[in-house]
Amino acid sequence: MAAGAVVVASGVGLGLWASGDDGGPAAAPSSPSPTPSPTRTYPLSEAPRTIPAVREHTAERGPGWRPASGHRVVVSDPALADEGRLTAQELGLTYAGEKDDERPGDVRLELNRDAGANPESYTLTVRGGRVTVSGPGEAGVFYGTRTLKQEIRGAGAAPEGVVRDEPAKPRRGMMLDIARKHYDAGWIEDRIRELGDLKYNEIGLHFSDDQGFRIESDSHPEIVSEDHLTKAQVRKIVELAESRHITVVPEIDSPGHLGAVIDAHPGLQLRKANGEAVRGAIDIADPRSAEIVDDLLDEYAGLFPGDRWHLGGDEYQALVVPDPEAAFPGLAAAAREKYGSGATVEDLTTGWLNDRAATVRAHDRVPRAWNDGFFRDGSVQAAEDIRVAYWTGKEIGARKPAEYLAEGREVINYNDEFLYYVLGEPLTFVYPTGERIYEQWTPRVLRGTEPVPAKYDRQILGGSFAVWGDLPRSQTQEQVAAGIRMPLRALAQKLWDAREPTLSWAEFRTLAGRLG
Repeated sequence: MAAGAVVVASGVGLGLWASGDDGGPAAAPSSPSPTPSPTRTYPLSEAPRTIPAVREHTAERGPGWRPASGHRVVVSDPALADEGRLTAQELGLTYAGEKDDERPGDVRLELNRDAGANPESYTLTVRGGRVTVSGPGEAGVFYGTRTLKQEIRGAGAAPEGVVRDEPAKPRRGMMLDIARKHYDAGWIEDRIRELGDLKYNEIGLHFSDDQGFRIESDSHPEIVSEDHLTKAQVRKIVELAESRHITVVPEIDSPGHLGAVIDAHPGLQLRKANGEAVRGAIDIADPRSAEIVDDLLDEYAGLFPGDRWHLGGDEYQALVVPDPEAAFPGLAAAAREKYGSGATVEDLTTGWLNDRAATVRAHDRVPRAWNDGFFRDGSVQAAEDIRVAYWTGKEIGARKPAEYLAEGREVINYNDEFLYYVLGEPLTFVYPTGERIYEQWTPRVLRGTEPVPAKYDRQILGGSFAVWGDLPRSQTQEQVAAGIRMPLRALAQKLWDAREPTLSWAEFRTLAGRLG
């Protein structure tokens, strides 16, 4: 690296403030940037402080850049129009569209379309009173504008020099349980804006569970809860997320956690040999069960255009008894009929997961499922392309994370020790803290507090913070937003750069407080 380069691996503060496009005040223009002169010298610039921290900054001498009246945001490609308009609104500048000329104070957004580069990478150059943000993809350019926004929010100016930046992990998300606790559409939109400024690229919506089904349905309106999101509201959420390069990942959990569906279709509820109903579990031996779930998967594939789908697969209550075949003879018989004389209820459950994966795969979605929906030693194995959403090691027959990785599976980290925000703190859950994530967690810490071997790092695609509504009245929406604020910032840092941060937690927290 050239002399004057500074490599930053620290977690630092975030500039989140109301933007002009969202109805809030835009940043007030300040006085014009000074320009270098033969008689004036400047000290070497210091690296910007952002969340997540930039990975590399090459320091230079110069005045830096600050927004001022008359400055423009221009783009090199019409594909960057959304990023250009948003940046102009946030910084109080003029959006001038596609321009080839250069003017003092310009912010120029460029696509370099480097096919071999990380599409989420970017270069931000501040030099000669101008700013250029370039990247191989629109997402990278967007992240560069987030860095610029935070620089201005935190220090009032972008430092002279060059930032070269990219994330360590391609999946950086938050999951929200809207089934057990209904959240207003506006609240969800606010979280998307927050996630976008933190350079997250996923938000999961768990919208079906025992307590509620929370999105309007045309195929099965009878299952929808009174408090729910309309499809028009969801489309607006998806559109906002796409503008921030965030993929909305839907989850209809099955074959457990289907209580809201069963309430409308009680004949589909799983029952033990003695006739006892099993809470939330659908009878996967009944072909009507697959029909209704596939109806819903097909319907919502048209509402959520992203390339990912969460199938759930966890906590099927037929598998938590000592002898599933004796307790559920109907499931056992269906397993033998479908998979042969030695097949088990586990095999039938795995077959259910594979069949639902085939349904979403037909819509060009990549499926994922909770880790306790994968089993060892069965005659039926989960499809290889189903990604593991690893959250716990508390289930019966729990498998160590390395087992999934040794099979060659790709894993997303939802570690319930660090990343589970469970309302009301039931069982052994406690609200996670940003400090603990920042100081102790990395993407390789999939279960408990111990990391898996470094050789598996590439198979760990990233991580997701999960907000669950087990005791939904324990916190208001506002309390949830406040409670997850610092954990989200800490996680953003560790997913962007898993190395030990340079700033202490106290410094990180102070900076985050200053930046909003």
